[in-house]
Amino acid sequence: MNRALRQLFLALVLIFLASPIVVVGGVSLNEKKSLYFPPQGFSLNWYVELFTESAWLVPIENSMIIATLSSLAAISIALPLAYFLWRYRVFYARALFMLGIAPFMLPPVITALGFLTFWATVGLYGQMVATIVSHAIFFVTLPLVTISLGFESIDREFIEAAETMGADSKAVFRTVVFPMVRSYMVSGYAFCFVLSLNEYIVAYMVSGFTVETLPIKIFNALRYGYTPVMAAVTIFFVLLAALIFGLIGRFGDLPRLMGALAPESRNA
Repeated sequence: MNRALRQLFLALVLIFLASPIVVVGGVSLNEKKSLYFPPQGFSLNWYVELFTESAWLVPIENSMIIATLSSLAAISIALPLAYFLWRYRVFYARALFMLGIAPFMLPPVITALGFLTFWATVGLYGQMVATIVSHAIFFVTLPLVTISLGFESIDREFIEAAETMGADSKAVFRTVVFPMVRSYMVSGYAFCFVLSLNEYIVAYMVSGFTVETLPIKIFNALRYGYTPVMAAVTIFFVLLAALIFGLIGRFGDLPRLMGALAPESRNA
């Protein structure tokens, strides 16, 4: 009986969590320009419009460029910082780590106002490079955490063995360390990429209406009424995130990346 109740509870939770996506998916398939559910008629025209109309293609392109480059920049910042903190164990390591995760800990509006002030001062307000750098700093916490988890999973005896055999620090990093943290870097990049695609506050405060990303386009389009295209955008985001995190779950250790302890650590 207890098992049956547990399964019923889990089924209800699953229905509760999935119902908004089901409703939005149904709305995106409406034949007419309406937000009815169940859908009245069946049509994929709104998905076609999403990927053919320049009004939507330009924001998609901007979002993809910003997400791709900002995630790469975040990885470029997080990797050497995480390696330095792990390799040398300096006394100010915790302070540096907290500095790395501080942008993500602050309320997004506070961080966005800081970016707005900075870019307006240096004269780059409204430029795509400002959004790219801002997202890289804002989301650097994610790869910093995942890569740090990767470094902590490395047995230092491997490093000592490589150094005993004559490998210098560069050779140790290239042949021992990097292959072990590569999957954590990919995961951190994926986290940054997905969140950058969906981020609105920082992008809006830094670029305004000059560089229109997909979230900004959605909010701007709300001024002229709701259309099923917005539902199609939502499904696009959901499917993309599910694909990326599904690949992480399939080829990486997702519980470990989310901070779970290894079995031997829990039993210690």
